[in-house]
Amino acid sequence: MTPDALQTLREALRHERRLFGRFVPLPDAPDAAMPNYDLFGNAVDPAEDPSRPPSERITALIPDTPPYDELAALDTLSEVEAFAANQMLIELDETRENPVFGVGDPEANLVVIGEAPGRDEDKEGEPFVGRSGQLLDKILEAINFSRQDIYITNILKSRPPRNRDPEAEEVEAHIPILYKQIALIQPKIMLCVGKVAANTLLDRRSSLSSLRGDEHDFYGIPVMATYHPAALLRNPNWKRPTWEDVQLLRTRYDELTS
Repeated sequence: MTPDALQTLREALRHERRLFGRFVPLPDAPDAAMPNYDLFGNAVDPAEDPSRPPSERITALIPDTPPYDELAALDTLSEVEAFAANQMLIELDETRENPVFGVGDPEANLVVIGEAPGRDEDKEGEPFVGRSGQLLDKILEAINFSRQDIYITNILKSRPPRNRDPEAEEVEAHIPILYKQIALIQPKIMLCVGKVAANTLLDRRSSLSSLRGDEHDFYGIPVMATYHPAALLRNPNWKRPTWEDVQLLRTRYDELTS
């Protein structure tokens, strides 16, 4: 800083003190929508800014291009559900029988996330209603949850043929809807059932065995993972580790909500 600039700064400070006294008032806090800046003056990505609440960080993940710019501005789950029903984002949206949006408490502290609807879900328009859904209900009841207590949804809102795994472009098209659901519900904790759901949400490429038993972070919201109920129907030996997972989930839930 040059001597002239330093002198100008000193004069400005003296002027402020004459007006306001020794303590110079700070400017108003920036609006939540304004970016924060790092030590080098670079704007911090809102999603990566830990000073913001999770709902703002997750909303920042939604693309600002049509039609997702409309999605980001919605205020209620019913509006998001209408968006999901009316927008044809991928080919599966045109061939589905019903969109499968989500069900449960719109202010739930726990959100359960699967990968995609199956045949029964496509027929009824509700997630986890077939045999795997009945098993999920029993698992939840064992740790004192009912469907009315929580919120259940999937990564995809349309059924893939033959229940195959979601493809990358399908996930990319539909996951902004999930982001908006999470941002509006503002859960205390989330449970991903199945490797696909966990890896998709956490942007990982890991085995389920390496994801289980640990608490992960999704932009400020704790995430846990366990086996998908459909996998348990095929492999009963996985029921014991699933029981261990959901007991840990219940303990953490109680800590976060007490």
